[in-house]
Formats: sequence, structure tokens, C-alpha cells
Amino acid sequence: MRIIFLFLPIFLLASNIIVPIPETIKYNKQKAMLGKKLFFDPTISADGTVSCASCHSPKFGGADPRKVSIGVYSRFGVIQSPTVYNSVFNFRQFWNGRAKNLFAQIDGPTHNPVEMGLNSEKVEKIINNNKTYKRLFKVIYHTDYITYDMFKDAIVEFETALITPNAKFDRYLRGEVKLNKKELKGYKYFKTLGCINCHNGINIGGNAFGKIGVIHRIKNNKFDRYSVTHNKLDKSVYKVPTLRNIALTAPYFHSGMTYSLSEAVNYMAYFNLGVKLNKEENEDIVAFLKTLTAPKPKILEGK
Repeated sequence: MRIIFLFLPIFLLASNIIVPIPETIKYNKQKAMLGKKLFFDPTISADGTVSCASCHSPKFGGADPRKVSIGVYSRFGVIQSPTVYNSVFNFRQFWNGRAKNLFAQIDGPTHNPVEMGLNSEKVEKIINNNKTYKRLFKVIYHTDYITYDMFKDAIVEFETALITPNAKFDRYLRGEVKLNKKELKGYKYFKTLGCINCHNGINIGGNAFGKIGVIHRIKNNKFDRYSVTHNKLDKSVYKVPTLRNIALTAPYFHSGMTYSLSEAVNYMAYFNLGVKLNKEENEDIVAFLKTLTAPKPKILEGK
């Protein structure tokens, strides 16, 4: 008889339901378009080669296809870059949750010497020496001097618009379409095995901390929640990642452990639930996960 171990995040207990993303979200379009320009601009980095989009590409579901991103001066990062899509719905930012919101998150990559390598003063110098930015910020912020906080504010407005409604599963939840037999079976397994206890809510994740390696230990757990809190209970604990657009965002896990979605499902079933899936179960869960893929955010049209 198969024994199923269920793990409820002890750090933030969440309701085990999935909520469809709203088809629209309120944001200032003019400000968001300015943020979009900043997001894709590599000149706002120490060597003029790295933009926010370098590590959060629309071609890969707002994520990075490399195990770790490469920053200024070809420096390698230390952890896999998660998707920026739907990040507005996350309860914290970064794998270890060290930023409370998107506004605070921007300091991380901007100031990191491995990523963009700039301090606040250098960011201000770059954008204030750009005539186009001076004109655009003047229109929106009514100022002759662009501050670092204005720079962050515009990018946050753009990131707020990066939502991906209308995945097949969202439409299923709204009663607009039906799932096929394999997708429905996969959704059933997702619930009965206990995956949904951690991956739930509007972002199907992103709303709790959880431990990786609950039943069987897993290696390479650097930069976990423990690195922030220094509480032993937080070792191997990370923000539960969103599963939205998961088929587009390989490699998987904080370490980029695998590029195979099928392997990722097997790993989580084994390490966190103590279950070894058979081939059919795995294929059905993967079929369900593929229903979470949605069209690109509308604000990225043309990208």
C-alpha cells in the first residue's frame, strides 16, 4: 500500500484552493511603459550589458534558461532566477523571501556587484544624463531630477502589469473550457498526493514558505530562509515557487537542478511527499501543469 505524506508549510498556512488570475489589474499605463523601457535597458548596469530582462526574459516565461544568471563583467550568479511574471501576487520576493515587496526587491539585483553592480547614486547619474528619460520622467513625475525611488517606482508599475491570465486552467476554473482526461487525472493527483497543500492560491505558490526535502534530504540548499533568519528551523526552507507557466521556465528549483518538468515532478513527489510516481501518474501531472501556461502579458506585445 502506498503511504502518502502530506506537508503543510508550518511557516504560513495557506488555503489549499487555486484561484484564477483576474483578467485585468489596475496600473498606471504611462508609468508602466516607462518602467518597461527601464526594464529592458542594459545601459543601467555597471558595464552597460545587463538589464532586468537579461535574467527575466519574455522568451522563457519571465525567467532565465540558465542555471544561474550571468551579470556584469560576465560574473556568475549563485541561484536560479525565478519568473517575474505574476510576481505582484507573491507574498514575499526572492527565493528566501528577504524582500517584502517588488519595490524592495529592486535593490537586490541593482546593487549586487555580480548582477548590475550599481548603487543608487550611479543609477540616478545614468538616467539623469539620458535626455529621453529626463523628458519621460518630467511628464509623469513632474520633476527635473530623477531619483532612484522614481526609477524603482516605474519598474514596479511595469512588473505589476506582468500578469498572465487566461491559462487553460484559469478558463476551466471559470467554467469556460473543459480539461481533457489526462489533465483532469493530473489535477486529481495534484490534490490527492498533497502538492496543492503548498502550491495553491492565485499564484499556485508564492504565498508561503516551505521546506524542500521534507521526507528525503536534498543537497545544495544555500541561500535558503536560514540565511536571512539564522533560525535552524529555516534550513532548506524557501518561498514556494509559483507553478504558473512552469512549462516555460526551466530549469527548475533554486539550484536549477533539472531542465525536465517530468523529473522535477518526480523529485518533489519523492523528496517532499515520500512517493514514487509511476509513469502514468507522472505524465498526467505534467499534462495538468501544462494547462498553467498562459499567453504573454499584454504589456509585452512586440517583445
